[in-house]
Amino acid sequence: MRYLVWLLRLAVFVLVLMFALKNTGPVDVNFFADHVVTGVPLIVVMLAVFVLGVFLGLLIAVPSIMRRRREAARLRRELARLEEKSRQNGGAPAETLAPEAVAPMAPL
Repeated sequence: MRYLVWLLRLAVFVLVLMFALKNTGPVDVNFFADHVVTGVPLIVVMLAVFVLGVFLGLLIAVPSIMRRRREAARLRRELARLEEKSRQNGGAPAETLAPEAVAPMAPL
């Protein structure tokens, strides 16, 4: 499976490289307030837009990532607290229930 993924990555890389090499012609880039940059290779413009898109995507994802990290840290602390409590009680579970008592099994 690992080789298949690398083969797919290589194929995508070759396709993108071929596309980039075919689009090297100069273009004019128009900014706001009538500011124009002339003769910029199209591949440079595409690369700049791609990098800007990746940066903005990561910037948008940061709050979600931080929230998940905080939740994972909270759950680790809670797990450590429960393990310590379990060790103090002698390691024996307080009450053992069969799985069917918690949630009945569905009929087959």
